[in-house]
Amino acid sequence: MRIAHTGGRDTLAPPYSSEAETMFRQLFICACLAAPVCAGAQQPVAPDTTRSDSARAADSVRSRAAARLKVVTITATPVKPAEPRQAIAVSPDEIARTPATSPWELLRQTAGVEVHIQGQGPGFASDASVRGFSSDHSTDLALWIDGVPVNEPVNGHAEGYNDWSLIFPQAIQDLDVIKGPTSALFGNFAFSGIVNVRTLDHLDGTRTWLEGGSAGHIEGTALSGFGNDSGASGVVGARYVHEGGWRPNSDYDLGQGHVRLVHDLSPSATIDGGVELYGSRWNSAGYLSEDEFQAHEYDIVSNPTDQGHKIHAQERASLRVLSGNMLWRSTVYATQGDWRIFLTIPPAGGRFEGVGSQTEEDDNRFGFGATSALTWQLSRAELTVGAEGRFDQSHYQNWFTTDRVRDSVQALIHANQLGGGVFAQAGIDVTDRLRVDLGARYDAIDTRSQPDGSASAKDSHGILSPKVGALVKLTREVGLYANVSRGFRATDGVIEDPSLPFITVWAYESGLKLDVGRVLASAALFRMDVSNEQTFNPLTSGSSSGGASRHQGVELSLRAPMSKSLTLSGDWTFNDARYTRLITQPEDDPTRVDTLSGARVYNTARYIGSAALDWTPPASVWSVRVSTNAVGPYSPFDEPGVVLPAYALLHASATRRIGKAELQIGVRNLLDKAYPELVAGGLVAPGQPRAAFGTVRYDF
Repeated sequence: MRIAHTGGRDTLAPPYSSEAETMFRQLFICACLAAPVCAGAQQPVAPDTTRSDSARAADSVRSRAAARLKVVTITATPVKPAEPRQAIAVSPDEIARTPATSPWELLRQTAGVEVHIQGQGPGFASDASVRGFSSDHSTDLALWIDGVPVNEPVNGHAEGYNDWSLIFPQAIQDLDVIKGPTSALFGNFAFSGIVNVRTLDHLDGTRTWLEGGSAGHIEGTALSGFGNDSGASGVVGARYVHEGGWRPNSDYDLGQGHVRLVHDLSPSATIDGGVELYGSRWNSAGYLSEDEFQAHEYDIVSNPTDQGHKIHAQERASLRVLSGNMLWRSTVYATQGDWRIFLTIPPAGGRFEGVGSQTEEDDNRFGFGATSALTWQLSRAELTVGAEGRFDQSHYQNWFTTDRVRDSVQALIHANQLGGGVFAQAGIDVTDRLRVDLGARYDAIDTRSQPDGSASAKDSHGILSPKVGALVKLTREVGLYANVSRGFRATDGVIEDPSLPFITVWAYESGLKLDVGRVLASAALFRMDVSNEQTFNPLTSGSSSGGASRHQGVELSLRAPMSKSLTLSGDWTFNDARYTRLITQPEDDPTRVDTLSGARVYNTARYIGSAALDWTPPASVWSVRVSTNAVGPYSPFDEPGVVLPAYALLHASATRRIGKAELQIGVRNLLDKAYPELVAGGLVAPGQPRAAFGTVRYDF
């Protein structure tokens, strides 16, 4: 719920076209030719859980030739159980059985991620939080798809704006949620954690889905795969979603495409290319007052002319070469986006951006990037050195409008950012019972801003992020681990003021891991100390970066069979997130200063979690999943001292196989619980009531 910064006049500043080309050429040369700089272990190939045994055997010749080369991109490899960090793996089976119609809902139900859905359309990014970070538009959490970062730098709405609608749910092979900034492979925005998505690199035949459900929900998806004796394989897919909307003026349409092509150039070299894209248009019902929400007056529409659209695409090419015990991996990518929203937010109390009129925000951008790394597999160690670079250019506009007609301008800004880093990561088996992980990265970011009618600004910042961890095997099944790491993210508003320093965090974690039979369990204690949060200075009547917060708590994770047919799983976080030093000034009362030191961090819950029971008899054509996600007492945006009550939602789905077809019915929010998705300054984005759906999947 964010309307961005003010300033500027009515004419547009010229783009940095020639400068952007020069900077990108430098970036491309440096990233592709640099001797990559440090560690990140060679990961094992994830097992193919999407195909039958007979199908895998049918192309075993091709599989043997490329067995060590399937995972090409550097950051797309899965987390190993022996690594001293907390991570949650979500399998394709879990994804298929979960009654979710968006990536936000999928992660909330399967990985215990705290999600507060904005409810304004697919391209209006929602809030996903790990370990009690407010994560406005998911800016504190990094999202990578097949080795390409999705967070958007120099975004006037929110720095690091994180659009999860680029995720193609049916094309996911698997994904990890890594807690904390513990991996040296990820830099800017990997602050509270990382969502790391890997897509299918092969599929036998064609698979189709047709889904219908409550509120006019219609979805059709097709994926088709191919492979031949020359070592080429690929997956192409298309998806269309129409949502009628459970509130008036909340309908949307979304079209999506996915392409991934893999070719073995030789027994030791593989090239891998991919494209992810989507386009969406939506209408917005707007927000409700707290009184309207309590009275269940869901039919109220803030402004019937509120709407938006977004087009987002990324293209990638990766090369992997294996020579002896050395592996070289490189990825180059490009991204494009065009976004326009019209949204009305009434004025509200607290430090809130409601202006009482409709605003238009436009963000047109493109970017390029590259990553390259060398990995050495030694007898008792794995060592990776690498470098990455990224260039992004944006043209941001913010207007006051009436019924989508422009009245006056708030901001017109051209900006670009060139960032790069070198990283090192090593895993060392000191003994059979002790593993030590060492890592570090150094990042430098140069930002240039040209607001219309104002002087241009530019500044550069650099930061070192060390990572260290150790895991001790107490027995073959039980491990004790600890890690210390530093993370960072660029600050909101850097598009206008490049001099703003990074927000930084020191993270500390220790825990136990259990891996016995089919039982996987972990328990972790964590603490994260944040510096340079933006705070108000009452002496200068301006904002500065001297705020601080502390996040600490306990995380629990379990995957355990209760019998041959019944499996229990769950992920829970119990969290105490508080500002240790923060001062704000309400926009509706400039004479008042609020001291939030000691208050709970906005937009976070004291605990969040998900749990599921899966019944899948080995010889049965039926499977059933019953799950819940819970949100503890919640601290809304811009309401100091207010804590809303906890709630839990119940979901259920059942699946039956009939030959090549699979039928599924599901219900989300089975008990029809009324709950708020997001609360800010007295305004509410209400949660969806009970919703049912049915899906038919057919394999050709």
